[in-house]
Amino acid sequence: MKPGNVNLRKLWGPGLTFVVLALLAAFPLYASAYGLILVTDILMFVILALSWALFSAPTGYVSLAPAAFFGVGIYTSAILGKQLPLPLVVFLGGLISFCLALLVGALTLRLRGIYFAMFTFGLVELIKHFWLWYEIRFTGTRGRFVVVVDQKTIYIIMFVTFVLLLGTTYLIRRSRWGLALRSVGECEEAAAHIGVNVNILKTITFAISAIFMGAAGSVIATRWTYVDPYIAFNPLYSFMAVLMAIFGGISNPYGPILGAVIFAYLEEILLTRFPYYYMLIFGVVLIITVLYLPEGLIGLVMKLRKRMAGGQDALA
Repeated sequence: MKPGNVNLRKLWGPGLTFVVLALLAAFPLYASAYGLILVTDILMFVILALSWALFSAPTGYVSLAPAAFFGVGIYTSAILGKQLPLPLVVFLGGLISFCLALLVGALTLRLRGIYFAMFTFGLVELIKHFWLWYEIRFTGTRGRFVVVVDQKTIYIIMFVTFVLLLGTTYLIRRSRWGLALRSVGECEEAAAHIGVNVNILKTITFAISAIFMGAAGSVIATRWTYVDPYIAFNPLYSFMAVLMAIFGGISNPYGPILGAVIFAYLEEILLTRFPYYYMLIFGVVLIITVLYLPEGLIGLVMKLRKRMAGGQDALA
């Protein structure tokens, strides 16, 4: 294998990323109204899946809390959207989600396995029913109207949120912080033994991932006009984030992105054609993925590339 080929392979990923980001940045200039709405939805699911993978992929902790932080962002827009500009509301949605995740992580990240997953799922239900009680008891209503923003503004802010998340994921993975996270996932006791402050590491990373979930919720709420606790804190957003990330493959940051793009587009098709069965279809796909594609689509692609490279080397 020639040295030049190695360099080209290293540049292929960043080059493709740059081209895709450039196309997405210019998308509002040539997109139709439907196309803009569809890509905004896809970016929203990409943010949820990639944010989930930012914490859960290296540590091995399965969090079912994305819907909680996403819903916090939604209600931040519902409450503050009339008084503040949207960029500031999005920032506050991310900040409040960060603070909530920091508190929850400090209290619960000593739990492991199914216990942590159950607690994070319970957190979604707890916040949903608490907020429903608060609305009915103190405001006399079940939900709130949200200030509507034009679709291009929503898309631009969602795209900026995605770029910031992508940059954060890259920096964490390439840093000593990311190395420490991977050591936690491999053996938490060994990581603590060599001096890694495991609890602080997990808690801060969990909170960082929540920032982008809350920001995505704050942005997308401005397109829904009306929200209530059942809409904002829908557990479906937690399960979809996990499903998309696992389907794409969590060993590589491109995996959750690929899984989210495919599933978000499939959801759009299945909701219109099979509105009562689309979650059943997603469940079947998840079972097949876990059984036959444990490393996701990215893992399958990497295996095929290794086989092709091995065949080329043998021919050479």
